[in-house]
Amino acid sequence: MRVLLSTCSFQDTPGPHHALLEAQGWDVVRERGPLSEARMLEIAGEFDAFLCGDDGITRAVLDKSLPRLKIISKYGIGLDKIDIPSTKELGIPVLFTPGVNHDTVAEHTFALLLAITKNLIFAVDATRAGRWDRKTGNELLEKRIGLIGFGRIGQEVAKRAVAFGMKVHGFGNYWPDELAEQLGIVRHDSLDSLFASVDIISPHTKLTADTHRCVNAARLALMPKGGWVINTGRGELVDNAAIIESLDAGHLAGYATDVLDQEPPPADHPLLHHPKVIVTPHVGSRTFESVPRQAQKSLVNLINALAGHGEIHCANGVI
Repeated sequence: MRVLLSTCSFQDTPGPHHALLEAQGWDVVRERGPLSEARMLEIAGEFDAFLCGDDGITRAVLDKSLPRLKIISKYGIGLDKIDIPSTKELGIPVLFTPGVNHDTVAEHTFALLLAITKNLIFAVDATRAGRWDRKTGNELLEKRIGLIGFGRIGQEVAKRAVAFGMKVHGFGNYWPDELAEQLGIVRHDSLDSLFASVDIISPHTKLTADTHRCVNAARLALMPKGGWVINTGRGELVDNAAIIESLDAGHLAGYATDVLDQEPPPADHPLLHHPKVIVTPHVGSRTFESVPRQAQKSLVNLINALAGHGEIHCANGVI
């Protein structure tokens, strides 16, 4: 049994998943992901299983991986880098790990929100350089936050927002009425309505053809002047050019993101050095608590699927 292990978080973070992986006796080949489609094509065909992160698993990669590839186990919940329709057509199960990182991603959302509204990075950079430069920040109290998507992560962000005394607005197909009523969340029937009603936008939705660049120039223009966008979802949910244009025009006050459209980004990526932007390197779910949960679930998924019994979480309905 030869397995490609490409997720760096799994490899770098201590936890019981290492012993469990070792106990399987598999031939494990370790790569430092996320791997591009080009790199995947170089090594495809040599593995019985992928234990992957956000690698480019396209139709071409899948075709080259057959007939040997039996299964794909995704570390995490985002599936947009995997050609799911092709996996269904080819009969390759895709496993994933729902319910393991919603708390830590919600916490990181608030870390970014606090950092951007309080000018935290500016202040820290100044004191480290020996200066006492001070820039006035903003309170979160009474600010209106708009959540795109109200699944597990969106719900946890909403709970934290209420604790900060914020007004929560939301848009999403999935809507837990009881929790929304309990938290006093205002539901919108369109994204345009949501953007026009809030000071902060925070997307927590899957990346699909419908949500690609759902944060765009037209919708940013609907927001009141001086708002913020926080992104711990996917980089492609946001139109980078529109963000920069709005920041430069003084309409949007700041953008804080944990995700980019290219990861790792090129040195000249336009968001990396903008003075009104904070970028963290996709570490929202990378904690000593969350990583072992994700790693263990992705590994148990794979073990159980190969054995043909036990609990698994299959994303494409092949099993």
